[in-house]
Amino acid sequence: MDIQKATLNDLNALTELFDLYRMFYKQKSDLKGAREFLEERLTKKESVIFIAYEDGNPIGFTQLFPSFSSVSMQKLWVLNDLYVKQTARRKGVAKELINKAIALAKETSAKGILLETGKENENAQKLYEQIGFTKDSNYYYYFSL
Repeated sequence: MDIQKATLNDLNALTELFDLYRMFYKQKSDLKGAREFLEERLTKKESVIFIAYEDGNPIGFTQLFPSFSSVSMQKLWVLNDLYVKQTARRKGVAKELINKAIALAKETSAKGILLETGKENENAQKLYEQIGFTKDSNYYYYFSL
């Protein structure tokens, strides 16, 4: 397995993975929209994406967005997307992608990484806790249009 920071050269592979990721979350396939979204993030350097390959085939990715903590006056990263193809699951791909994200946080002297997952996604929760993430019980998160 080879994990690297994605560039525009990885756009075709990323588009396929990103479309599969969105369909996993019950969205309709939209390869054109996925490509445009990712191309804009990469071109504008609005996110950092790591992509995993196995024998030259794309098998997973994670996308992180920069943010800041005003209270601590430090940078932090939001791990917004993590996806591994069904055929590559349970092989440590997700763990290695997260380890790349953690390395990025350390390299950029960030406070840490923030992520969220569904209450029903127990497999992801177990993985995050195994790696060292802690579940926040002090804050409520709200969302509005």
